[in-house]
Amino acid sequence: MAYEVVRRVFEDDAYADRVFRSAADGLASRDRAFAMELAYGTVRRVRLLDHAIEQIGRRPMRKLDPPVRAALRLGAYQVGFMSGVPAHAAANETVELVRAAGLQRAVAFANAVMRRLSDELAGLVAGLADATVLEAALRHSYPDWIAETWWSELGPDEARQLMVAQNEPTETAVRINRRVAATPDGVEPLAGQPDPDFPDALVVERIPAPWLEHGLAWPQSRGSQLAGMCVDSRPGERVLDLCAAPGGKAMQLAGAVVAVEVDEGRARQLGEDVHRHGATNVEVINADARALPADLSGFDRVLLDAPCSGLGVLGPRPDLRWRAKPLAELQIELLRVALERVRPGGTVTYSVCTMNRAETVDVIDAVAVPLDDLGSDFPGFRHPSRPRCLLTLPHRHHTTGFFIARLRRDC
Repeated sequence: MAYEVVRRVFEDDAYADRVFRSAADGLASRDRAFAMELAYGTVRRVRLLDHAIEQIGRRPMRKLDPPVRAALRLGAYQVGFMSGVPAHAAANETVELVRAAGLQRAVAFANAVMRRLSDELAGLVAGLADATVLEAALRHSYPDWIAETWWSELGPDEARQLMVAQNEPTETAVRINRRVAATPDGVEPLAGQPDPDFPDALVVERIPAPWLEHGLAWPQSRGSQLAGMCVDSRPGERVLDLCAAPGGKAMQLAGAVVAVEVDEGRARQLGEDVHRHGATNVEVINADARALPADLSGFDRVLLDAPCSGLGVLGPRPDLRWRAKPLAELQIELLRVALERVRPGGTVTYSVCTMNRAETVDVIDAVAVPLDDLGSDFPGFRHPSRPRCLLTLPHRHHTTGFFIARLRRDC
């Protein structure tokens, strides 16, 4: 199943999480966890793995048959990064994947490469430097442009720490649904670690299926929950969520909420989730935020959780680093729409799950609107250079990376 994920991500440009959900359906929890670590870890570290395979196999990856590429990547990841897997087992499984693909002519090559990887991979990885930005991009397996962005904006030391953090398994956090008065009979308690900064958050080892089926909890990182908290909506207010799916933040909001989602399928799913979680204050509209009906205006609060490069969620979304791109022009356009839809004196909360300057402070500078002082409300997450804004960083706060600003329309 991990092979299916890796093959489809790199050969069909598929999304890792979607392929995994389909491929791993019905797996026992232990097997599912193993498959996820193997698949996601391989996708994250594919640049480093490809470098090692080329060095040791002495053959360019582009010249290998796609099934051989996928099998060797999985085998290399097991040998290099999964200490519980014996090297001979990783080699055998890799060879069997190649054989099952009908590529008998490549079996001997795959076997030889795996034997050499077992002997040489650890030394090769240990010998890679990360003193320069390009060295760090290779060693930690990121595109050059992402490493260069963090290197210039955070400095070399923090950039390295951030790269390391987003290569590690991501914590599982949920937001407890307070709309449900009691846990139904027969549903096991949800054990986890609370967080004093997030009253509804719980960091858990796993989420029992009934908690999702009954709408008792919503999988949502603490960084994402912080964005919803910063809207600070109140009962009796009219609230607009411009880019609402998958819906975690929309269901955090008080007041009469209009949740807008441009994708028809995601809007339909959002409506079902809102119903299951008892969020009766949320109305879902399938529309483009840039072409809303004229009567959707004069809101007290607007949340714009804008599309972005996603550089703060590269841990839970392993393939995103290979497809990410900044979206500053779209973000500025949407932020101006949000400011048009809020009443004078109302607020627009702008959040993005990324940390690069082009999609964060440059975007809010482009609209030149006064900012509320979120840094005073949440000092532990104060942005280092824009203290009225917030910034969560995976290597510091151990959650997803989010930039959050709250703008106030003054006229």
